[in-house]
Amino acid sequence: MSIVNISAYKFVSLDELPGLRERMLERCTALALKGTILLAPEGINLFLAGDRAAIDSFVVWLHADARFADIAPKESPSDAVPFGRMRVRLKKEIITMRLPTIRPEGGRAPAVDPATLQRWLDRGHDDEGREVVLLDTRNDYETDLGKFPQAVDYRIASFTEFPAAIAADRARYEGKTVVSYCTGGIRCEKAVLHMQDIGMPHVYQLEGGILKYLEQTDALHWQGDCFVFDERGAVDATLAPASPPLPSGERAGVRGQSCGEAASEPTSIDDPASTRPSPQSSPHGGEEESA
Repeated sequence: MSIVNISAYKFVSLDELPGLRERMLERCTALALKGTILLAPEGINLFLAGDRAAIDSFVVWLHADARFADIAPKESPSDAVPFGRMRVRLKKEIITMRLPTIRPEGGRAPAVDPATLQRWLDRGHDDEGREVVLLDTRNDYETDLGKFPQAVDYRIASFTEFPAAIAADRARYEGKTVVSYCTGGIRCEKAVLHMQDIGMPHVYQLEGGILKYLEQTDALHWQGDCFVFDERGAVDATLAPASPPLPSGERAGVRGQSCGEAASEPTSIDDPASTRPSPQSSPHGGEEESA
């Protein structure tokens, strides 16, 4: 597979966004890259694909900006570029939560690396002996494709529903260590900061999300495929494109829209909080989404 797909995000205060947008679009276009970059006052979120030389050149260029110097993209391969075009979009948030008091750029949420999480799951408790509870912060259509089977899954249709779901279920986590996870880390980082704000101790994000867990471990405890927001639809435990791919209308996180609408979030049928998989939801259009 000759195409390199990268995803990365960073919560960092950004200003002069229109000018930054133009510079990024110009650089990606010159390198013949395709994908989506989201820019907001709180940071950057990107999904790009191209050949190895072009991707490496872009990452070097990105690192030359001190604000992005420590970004470490996650990689996965494919035979073809899974995006129809190149877009750089300005947003209010790089992942929509609609809680302005949550400002990740002010300090990162506590994190646990993949190897440590796997060790905790092997033992059934963390290093201090507390029971570990996994919390899936993704949307229902993503968890239908794959998840940690023991994880709490609220069957949310949008990340904006997460605060209400966790508020109604706090008793579940008393005296336990909570590790939230998502595709690449961005949602679970905001989720952990919110849980801290409402007084929940011993909460962590999975560093790098599912993609980093699959990259750095033998995928033990994971079950199924991992939904990704491009035309591949999902990747398997080896980070190769899953087969068969999703129907075209459900790729890139958009139900009822074309594959080119990357990084968008559907809405779907509400379902009560559950730790069990549920039937596939009906497709609908929706708002922005990310890893």
